[in-house]
Amino acid sequence: MTGAFSTIKTNVKNQVAHLQLNRPAQANAINREMWCELGEAMAWVNDTPDIRVAVISGEGKHFCAGIDLAMFAELVDDTMSCEGRKREALREEIVWLQQQISSIDACKKPVLAAIHGACVGGGVDLICAADMRYSTADAVFSIKEIDVGMVADVGTLQRLPRLIGDGMLRELTYTGRDFNGQEAAAIGLTNRCFDSTETMMQGVLEIANTIAGKSPLGIRGCKQVIRHAREHSIEEGLDYVATWNAATLVSDDVRIALKARQKGEPPVFAD
Repeated sequence: MTGAFSTIKTNVKNQVAHLQLNRPAQANAINREMWCELGEAMAWVNDTPDIRVAVISGEGKHFCAGIDLAMFAELVDDTMSCEGRKREALREEIVWLQQQISSIDACKKPVLAAIHGACVGGGVDLICAADMRYSTADAVFSIKEIDVGMVADVGTLQRLPRLIGDGMLRELTYTGRDFNGQEAAAIGLTNRCFDSTETMMQGVLEIANTIAGKSPLGIRGCKQVIRHAREHSIEEGLDYVATWNAATLVSDDVRIALKARQKGEPPVFAD
């Protein structure tokens, strides 16, 4: 698999893959092709050894306007006469959309989201699946599904409660109101906000480059252990990380890191 896509621009530098949603004329609304390519791009990041970190941003004035409204007409197959089969097909379509977003969460490499302009609906689903989120102060977020009479169904209501407080989650979900980058940082949705897109991208890429310089095996292990802990008790998490480290503490990365520290030099790790 290569990093060549139609709706997502890709660039790899210093072992950091920069993925840019690339439908700027449509405010990066996610059409079917972009849904497909999002999953494919995350598989490419996951399976390419010399990519250690991914950054997702949006080309143009906005990060992502959510699902392309034209897709709503495609979700229900009206050619089916059986109502049961029609509903089964719709459920399978929703599950497929969920899987594309979940590919971000499941990627064994860290994924950072850099948000400017509008980030609404499916855009919020997308960023909630990332490891970390950063935005400009004037970015505009909203959980917009309620304004079209539906329940957000691609991950926001499952992942956002782990990022912000329950009461704020319900307020934003029930009202669909806009909130800016400063509020997003204040409630814990994002790690921090920046004054401009340029300073944000510089800051996010600096963080990504720092992560890329760490032990790839160690970073992959940290993400896996954090994801495991999310679904298990403290005791189960401790047991899991004990098994993980029993398998990986003998790695070359530990030896390289300790030797580099003794010499006062930056470590150089294999992918």
